[in-house]
Amino acid sequence: MEKARPLWANPLQFVFACVSYSVGLGNVWRFPYLCQMYGGGSFLVPYIIMLIVEGMPLLYLELAVGQRMRQGSIGAWRTISPYLSGVGVASVVVSFFLSMYYNVVNAWAFWYLFHSFQDPLPWSVCPLNGNHTGYDEECEKASSTQYFWYRKTLNISPSLQENGGVQWEPALCLLLAWLVVYLCILRGTESTGKVVYFTASLPYCVLIIYLVRGLTLHGATNGLMYMFTPKGSSALSLLAFQIEQLANPKAWINAATQIFFSLGLGFGSLIAFASYNEPSNNCQKHAIIVSLINSFTSIFASIVTFSIYGFKATFNYESCLKKVSLLLTNTFELEDGFLTASNLEQVKDYLASAYPSKYSEIFPHIKNCSLESELDTAVQGTGLAFIVYTEAIKNMEVSQLWSVLYFFMLLMLGLGSMLGNTAAILTPLTDSKIISSHLPKEAISGLVCLVNCAIGMVFTMEAGNYWFDIFNDYAATLSLLLIVLVETIAVCYVYGLRRFESDLKAMTGRAVSWYWKVMWAGVSPLLIVSLFVFYLSDYILTGTLKYQAWDASQGQLVTKDYPAYALAVIGLLVASSTMCIPLVALGTFVRRRLKRGDAAPVA
Repeated sequence: MEKARPLWANPLQFVFACVSYSVGLGNVWRFPYLCQMYGGGSFLVPYIIMLIVEGMPLLYLELAVGQRMRQGSIGAWRTISPYLSGVGVASVVVSFFLSMYYNVVNAWAFWYLFHSFQDPLPWSVCPLNGNHTGYDEECEKASSTQYFWYRKTLNISPSLQENGGVQWEPALCLLLAWLVVYLCILRGTESTGKVVYFTASLPYCVLIIYLVRGLTLHGATNGLMYMFTPKGSSALSLLAFQIEQLANPKAWINAATQIFFSLGLGFGSLIAFASYNEPSNNCQKHAIIVSLINSFTSIFASIVTFSIYGFKATFNYESCLKKVSLLLTNTFELEDGFLTASNLEQVKDYLASAYPSKYSEIFPHIKNCSLESELDTAVQGTGLAFIVYTEAIKNMEVSQLWSVLYFFMLLMLGLGSMLGNTAAILTPLTDSKIISSHLPKEAISGLVCLVNCAIGMVFTMEAGNYWFDIFNDYAATLSLLLIVLVETIAVCYVYGLRRFESDLKAMTGRAVSWYWKVMWAGVSPLLIVSLFVFYLSDYILTGTLKYQAWDASQGQLVTKDYPAYALAVIGLLVASSTMCIPLVALGTFVRRRLKRGDAAPVA
């Protein structure tokens, strides 16, 4: 069976597959947000420490398990102990949930990519209202980029309770996204191994191009300075803030969480990829390389993001100043060019005291322009990817080119992650003799893609974005922490750390150092338990879970409580994966007892 198992063409192909899988959208739209929230440069301290004590050891553990057992997640954990088959089943369930909604991001990227060839970009201006007497009211209250996202792309309903119908254009994009995934996984490692060269390398090419462009944009330095010095202008206040953030437990928790999820631990994808390695492959070296590349990409993407972010904030700030200056100049017949950013507040105070009645008439139309408030707007997730970036892109020269490059990069990042997600599902299925004896690999891949695509249509409904947030927030949080905790305990205390160490030495010819053993046996499990307790207590203390709904009348997001059935779905998402572990163990125990009973001699 080992000889018949497909292999990567070379070790480099395996590294590219792991990098393509682990470096994903979270590096672009989550890490910059965390830097902004927790002290910019000071956030790198807990981040790097967590990389060393959590990221590298757990990544090495999963790669070593896959390479040693040479099976997908279910078979690998069953080999360690029949009672642990549920760990692999739980990984497959979580990967299935992830595949259901994650490819919707690729569908949105396709949608924006297709619209990027229009001149002007469709999200750069508000459409006219029905009477053609002005701009659409919802768009004027929000912004052209928000309007295009919430109304044209999602056609979002006002609440989760109003599901609406399937939007056919996003649905077609989702079909296309799944067709691309199917073509990439059709021949297993043979086709995936070639695709990962592109999905792993092309995003870096785009990021480098964007970095060069971003650093030449007006206001880019404002964003970069804000990233590294977000609070206070003096050295003393900056130092105090950074010390405060280092003492903030949430900064450490978010650093550990970011490392954990950005590497893709617990999904079974890394185990699946490593199972196609030669047994003598140096997986320790590859774990270190992949971890460092993943972290470097996060930091690199943050520099790119904040240069763009600074340009956007500066552009909005200066546009605001121009509008207020023009309004005051026309109303009070001031000399052109008299108002500047430095004297605007003083002139406003003078006009308010000298001409109170006249000033009060225009006061509702005078906005408070602040570069700091523009930079303070912390955004992550789809809001950063499809609103903040598009707002910056529309103001660039040759905006169509930058839009095409950006959404092509998002597609490559999303596709690379999807290849890993589907591998986590397909490898255990194709390893199963029962399934593979009846269906060829291509048919199994096709069925998995078809089922995921059909269920994924839920996310293209008018309320689909709310369901997307539910799956994104709850389908793979507590579940993954529990899965990886059981994995480390299983290797160290069920299979046995000494036995595992001797296996690795026999495979690779290299002894396992004390560092890895200490991390596996003690530090990493304690860290995972701490994260698990934090998330559990956070959910309990939060009380009723809430979500952000789009209010078209106000042109902004409003907070609403989840309905009872949504809370039930959240509970089901968490329970359906985590309960696999004890239920499969219990089923194995009962089945073995029954076999013993049948085999007992008759008196």
